[in-house]
Amino acid sequence: MEPPQDEFGRTFVEVMSEKYSPENFPVRRGPGMGVVVVPITCPQGSPMKDRLNLPSILVLTGCGINRAGDQAEIAAFCAHVIELDLSHNKLQDWREISKIVSNIPNLEFLNLSSNPLGGVTLEPRWAECFSRVRRLVLNNTQVSWDTVMLLTTEITELEELFLCLNEYSSVSASSMACPTLRLLHITDNSLKDWAEVRKFGPMFPSLDTLIMANNNLASIEDNKDILLRLFPKLRSINLHNSGLNRWEDIEKLNFFPRLEEVRLQGIPLLQTYTNTEQRSLMVAQLPSISLLNGSAVTDSEREDAERFFIRYHLDYPEEELPYRYHSLVTKYGKLEPLAEIDLRPRCRAQVEVHCEEKVEQLSIRLDQTVAELKKQLTTVVQLSTNSMRIYYIDKCSAFGPEEMKYNTRALHSYSIQDGDEILVVPKTKLTAGFQLAK
Repeated sequence: MEPPQDEFGRTFVEVMSEKYSPENFPVRRGPGMGVVVVPITCPQGSPMKDRLNLPSILVLTGCGINRAGDQAEIAAFCAHVIELDLSHNKLQDWREISKIVSNIPNLEFLNLSSNPLGGVTLEPRWAECFSRVRRLVLNNTQVSWDTVMLLTTEITELEELFLCLNEYSSVSASSMACPTLRLLHITDNSLKDWAEVRKFGPMFPSLDTLIMANNNLASIEDNKDILLRLFPKLRSINLHNSGLNRWEDIEKLNFFPRLEEVRLQGIPLLQTYTNTEQRSLMVAQLPSISLLNGSAVTDSEREDAERFFIRYHLDYPEEELPYRYHSLVTKYGKLEPLAEIDLRPRCRAQVEVHCEEKVEQLSIRLDQTVAELKKQLTTVVQLSTNSMRIYYIDKCSAFGPEEMKYNTRALHSYSIQDGDEILVVPKTKLTAGFQLAK
């Protein structure tokens, strides 16, 4: 449903009445769907119908909403609503947003993404009405960090906060913590300095998941003692496409005491490694991680990775060996390099071609057929393919020559090796009692 073009925007009440009228949104069964709401009173001249089929999850995205409308009507129809998606609208006044939110008493989820809230001041008295919200999405709003801090102060049970695409390059510390926040999703900003990330620790002491992909974070600068206290409950961290380029930064992730999951792809440090090397070296560096880039780390994978880590660093100078190398050598001992075994099928062999008194070295393709080999031999022995018979002589076998009589047979089926012989006998010689010899 495309919203009517209105240079002044539309009210929340108008859009809700239109979308969820019985004509546009028939009653359906199922949780949160088709709840019939009949207000006790409806003001004269109201755009609201006498009844609306309102679900408990309202999705009013991209509808041109820029103001609330009559608050009494919002209160009359939205008492049961628990989730509200107002993304991609024209809301740029926190007072209008507060009028909507204050009249939805059970609201737990609010999405205001892609509304133009940059440079807009949120008064403390308006912020109080957000106190019941548990999940707040402010992606691509350019909302100021001061406004974010005011909201986290007023929302006493906030659990999840989404702040992506807001162009943050720095954040200010807050004097009041938000002890209930478990998830901070702050991807696609410009938080390059660890000093800014460090501020999240005291602000969100119960943080369980930190998603910081696409921030180009340059390094993790704190020492072990600070990191042990900084994020005491952090279980998962996402640093995809950051700027990390030292193994020391990866090692420091071990100092977060409860960290179990790491997502870390697209960083400069890993660009020179194969995919297999990347995962093995990361698993070996992070002994407490059970999930890496979304895949579970099994006990057998960890052991293989740790052994690989030791062998990978065998030729490194002592001063360049990572700390993890020494702890793994204590665990497994100093391992010998694995024997290199090439399991690829051979594609060529160097053989001796014997024809009467003539002997020549020849490189032959093993994926060709006997008929194709005969064609190759015509220029060597000066015989046509119809005038020769060829025999394969395995120099390591006690058996005699084996005639290669089937033109369509592939050469690799003979298991030809370097140094073996191909004997070419002109057919005229066979009738004269030519005797084969090695």
